Amino acid sequence: MERLATELAALGHDAVKVGRPADREGGLREFDILGGRGFISFLAVPRHECVYVCNVTWYG
Repeated sequence: MERLATELAALGHDAVKVGRPADREGGLREFDILGGRGFISFLAVPRHECVYVCNVTWYG
């Protein structure tokens, strides 16, 4: 998870476009992990230059 959070933070402002929902930017985002066996929910805040990982769900 730490590696994924680091990579999301490295995207900078573009992190608000990653994952779902695909039709809008910003807000709470979801990103599939582990080949679709889970997802992380995160909030990218470009103004604070950080990514907050809110939830990790794993179906396993």
